[in-house]
Amino acid sequence: MTATIPAGVESARDLTGPAVAAAVDRLSPDVRIVASYHLGLTDAEGRPAGSAPAGKALRPALALLSARAAGAAPERGVPAAAAVEFVHNFSLLHDDIMDGDTERRHRPTAWTVYGVGAAILAGDALLVLAQDLLLEDSAPQGLWASRCLSAAVQRLIAGQGADLAFERRDNVTLDECQQMAGDKTAALMACACSIGAIYVGAPADLAMGLAGFGAHVGLAFQLTDDLLGIWGAPEVTGKPVRADLRARKKSLPVVAALTSDTEPGRELGALLRQTEPLTEDDLVRAAALVEDAGGREWAEKAADSALSSAGQCLADTDMPDDVRAEFAGIAEFITARQW
Repeated sequence: MTATIPAGVESARDLTGPAVAAAVDRLSPDVRIVASYHLGLTDAEGRPAGSAPAGKALRPALALLSARAAGAAPERGVPAAAAVEFVHNFSLLHDDIMDGDTERRHRPTAWTVYGVGAAILAGDALLVLAQDLLLEDSAPQGLWASRCLSAAVQRLIAGQGADLAFERRDNVTLDECQQMAGDKTAALMACACSIGAIYVGAPADLAMGLAGFGAHVGLAFQLTDDLLGIWGAPEVTGKPVRADLRARKKSLPVVAALTSDTEPGRELGALLRQTEPLTEDDLVRAAALVEDAGGREWAEKAADSALSSAGQCLADTDMPDDVRAEFAGIAEFITARQW
């Protein structure tokens, strides 16, 4: 199925887009053209893009919602929303290089267009811009928001480091894989769901409740993304079918299958350990083995459980009812299965 984008996500793009574009304009020309292309602001030659900016603006939408949860107008959370979007795209620029991905959002990845070095520098520049936006506010809340973002980035880097380390190991446990997902994906989602509230001076209990919601949603999102990485349609994922298996990625469904102590799980392990490139027939077989070993069912149930825990965090956190409903709607949207 294809989920309908919540109205709050569309409005977040409208609110945050000008701040994102203005901040990118501060960069030096050689770095700006790469960052602008990756963000969908321009084409590869630096000409203004004819369509909407790339990405769904999910994290900015969550940041703006968290400002509203604290009783502030969403406009007050725009710097925090733009900062989270920059950190997210910093990670994508670097991930594409590390994973060797040649396509993102139905366009060639930045490193394939401008080179590895230029893409790394553009990612670094976006990370610095994120902190600049938060620290330009002289109020103490800007500093607290900056610390929140820094902590999320540290966890994101730890998660990415673990993900890379898993590629060299055959004995990755499911607990290790879940910890990696919590660091690589859920930490930034938790930050997105709370940073707007922190930036406008919300009380600690509200910020903590929103962060808990975001952490559970982030895990559910990663589980869904991992499912899409095997069974997702290319028109939805923007990547070739079974892309994660082709890369022999230790995603959550794969590790659940490998550690299942089943015959399909053992056969999957043997298939993924072979040194020669996997053929299309191998990939089809690998996807079937993940399913036969229970990896797909485990991941779907784990995503549902994480989403339920996220809903409980929302119910337990004091905020306006309309804001709570919008948080729930975005959570449902980003974890909808689109095969």
